[in-house]
Amino acid sequence: MENTERVLNVLPHYLVLLILVFVLLAAVRELLGDLGFAVELLLVLAVTIAYPPVVRRMGVAPESWAKQ
Repeated sequence: MENTERVLNVLPHYLVLLILVFVLLAAVRELLGDLGFAVELLLVLAVTIAYPPVVRRMGVAPESWAKQ
């Protein structure tokens, strides 16, 4: 039961992250054109690495993302 609660707790954050990545890639492609796979991959990695600390700092991170 605890695992289900944990998944439901982080699911909205992963959905926001997924939407954020798609919006970023769409905006970059619209503004700069196709930059290639490597650059887009770096952008995706930057967003996915930066998201948890930003959410923690904002105070809306799920409990499972709290620093131990």
